[in-house]
Amino acid sequence: MALRFPYRPTLLAICCAASVGAHGADTALELDATAINAQATKPLRNAPVEEYAGGQVARGGQMGVLGNQDNMDVPFTMTSYTSKLIEDQQAEDVGDVLLNDPSVRQSVGFGNQSQVFVIRGLPLSGDDISYNGLYGVLPRQIISTDAVDRVEVFKGPNAFINGVSPTGGGLGGSVNLQPKRAGDMPTRRYTQDISTDGRIGEHLDIGQRFGADNRFGARLNLSQREGETAVDDQDQRSKLFVAGLDYQGDRFSVSTDFGYQKERVNHLRNSVQLGAGLTDIPRAPDASHNYGQDWTFTETEDTFGMVRGDWDLNDNWSAYLAGGIKHTRETGFYGTPTLTNAATGAATMGGSFIPHNEDNTTFMGGLNGKLQTGPVSHQLNLGASTIWTQQENAYVFYRGQPTNIYNTTPLPKPTAVTITGGEPGDPGVTGKTRNRSIAFSDTLGFFDDTLLVTAGVRRQQLRVENYLYDGTTSGGVANPANDGSRSALYDKGITTPVYGIVYKPTESVSLYANRIEGLSKGPTASANAINRGEAFPPGRTKQIEAGIKYDQGTFGANLAVFRIEKPSDGYLDSNTGFYLRDGEQVNRGIELSIFGEPLPGLRLLAGGTRLDSELKKTQNASTDGNHAIGVPTFQLNASVDWDVPGLEGVALNARMLRTGGQYADQANTLSLPTWNRFDAGARYRFKVQEKDITLRMNVENISDKNYWASANGGYLTQGEPRLVKLSGTIDF
Repeated sequence: MALRFPYRPTLLAICCAASVGAHGADTALELDATAINAQATKPLRNAPVEEYAGGQVARGGQMGVLGNQDNMDVPFTMTSYTSKLIEDQQAEDVGDVLLNDPSVRQSVGFGNQSQVFVIRGLPLSGDDISYNGLYGVLPRQIISTDAVDRVEVFKGPNAFINGVSPTGGGLGGSVNLQPKRAGDMPTRRYTQDISTDGRIGEHLDIGQRFGADNRFGARLNLSQREGETAVDDQDQRSKLFVAGLDYQGDRFSVSTDFGYQKERVNHLRNSVQLGAGLTDIPRAPDASHNYGQDWTFTETEDTFGMVRGDWDLNDNWSAYLAGGIKHTRETGFYGTPTLTNAATGAATMGGSFIPHNEDNTTFMGGLNGKLQTGPVSHQLNLGASTIWTQQENAYVFYRGQPTNIYNTTPLPKPTAVTITGGEPGDPGVTGKTRNRSIAFSDTLGFFDDTLLVTAGVRRQQLRVENYLYDGTTSGGVANPANDGSRSALYDKGITTPVYGIVYKPTESVSLYANRIEGLSKGPTASANAINRGEAFPPGRTKQIEAGIKYDQGTFGANLAVFRIEKPSDGYLDSNTGFYLRDGEQVNRGIELSIFGEPLPGLRLLAGGTRLDSELKKTQNASTDGNHAIGVPTFQLNASVDWDVPGLEGVALNARMLRTGGQYADQANTLSLPTWNRFDAGARYRFKVQEKDITLRMNVENISDKNYWASANGGYLTQGEPRLVKLSGTIDF
């Protein structure tokens, strides 16, 4: 039975009840003030790294098998965005947060609303985002931030750091989310928000520590939003429930998180597929225009949970163990326009009904320790992880109808079936994956740890099974060969090393370099190939990176140069009839990030990335030397948050996003122009009857600019229209 979620009246009732309770508690504390001897809770062993001044960015984050690390001590780059930034910007999902990162740009999935993040020119899907270091736990497509304390972005491949991701994505970087925990001070927070298009939301956040020495903690987040989006006639409903519990002992801590999220979007505006024979990219339609149809929708329902324990074995050694599960039920009726004429906007739109079920089980554990051998220090890390995934799918595709992305008229819901696969009411198993790995690393410290040398290795056993759809039809004719049997199997081990060095000439400067690899699931030969069904081994992506980090105390900066070599999926050789695994994409770039509070009351988030991509070993060398699809030539971000002098509690903010051109086809004949976007906002913090109140207003895409934001995968993703968001928060 689906988990029921409280609606607005319930939320308001809970809020009022909690307020009364809190007032009563305040009264009791005041009466017994002289008898109170409370102790502040010790930091959790898995607690996040401290923040820079201004509170928007942390000094480090969780780096998989290496544990929580300060950025200055590791040969990698990571940016960790805090809950303060999430709240001040009214960031509703992970995509809203990652708009602040100059290494990241965004698109959507092929035919659906799933968020895709392009990091250093390579895509990362929501399936490959980790939760407190654990893969396979978080919801799919859209991930709410209402229960998230930090969003951590690791730059570069990370097969050693976290192991292979569930779908093999994240080769340019990865994202990890840290859940909210109860702090030393109780949390009683209610937020009401509304957008100019009438979408209304409520968020209740309650946290409390209790027991002897405040060893126990509980954090509860409830939220829901409903109404029209900034895109015409598109509406979205979301519900979230997350409960986090933790215990903090002297040498042992344990935390659990249980959650439920449901997202539904009606009247989808999907990406636009480019048809054959186009000689130009169409101009972007009006930013708010919806070229989708009212019969399209997507709905995802995720139930998830995890538990993690950390032990201090002695002063030098600690151990951890974590496990989690997730069940996903996803269904949708989709319609993606395929453009046929760039000048007129003429297109065709078919339809597809695709149910998807997914079950994941995941575990990880390890040891972290320190020892000294003469003048050399050692930081030793041993970790193991495993994840089981099972996917159930079915599909029904319908004949296309003519449409237009500029002058879109309603179309009847399609009924003419072209092909089917499986049973839509009871999808069968189409894939199973089991990834197991063990990792070991040693960081050697020389000259009082001013020189740190890291070497490590992860051995991964990958087992991938593909299954035929249980029953398929094409043009009404059944294919009895598709009977649900296993069609492909890959079960082999592969080893990925890591090397890194850090040199700290001063306390505020770190010079670093690394060589690290990533793994992606290998392709399966297509049905029209002689070797149909052959499962190829995982692709090995390699990165070389060097850079400098600066930490002045109140603010910091990172400068990095990198080269990433990623193997392509391959192609069907027209001469031999075999599917071949060949080809390579090379991304080279330079990346700068600046963050913190250089002046009191002035917070900065800025940076840029210059990217160059190149294709190698393409079919018949036809596109050798061309740029890869969907990789911008440059990305610039600049964000300022300013406390207005003389106006206590008032702050203004502004943000600029600028993205260079990118190609939409492998032949490099179709390209997107450079685009700019400007955002602005304000907030006011004050007290009423000793209650903290914060009012916020944020305007996204102030000029309501019409632009194509991404060409990832050869599909055009349009930028969001102007949106005004208003919210009020009370801490009671």
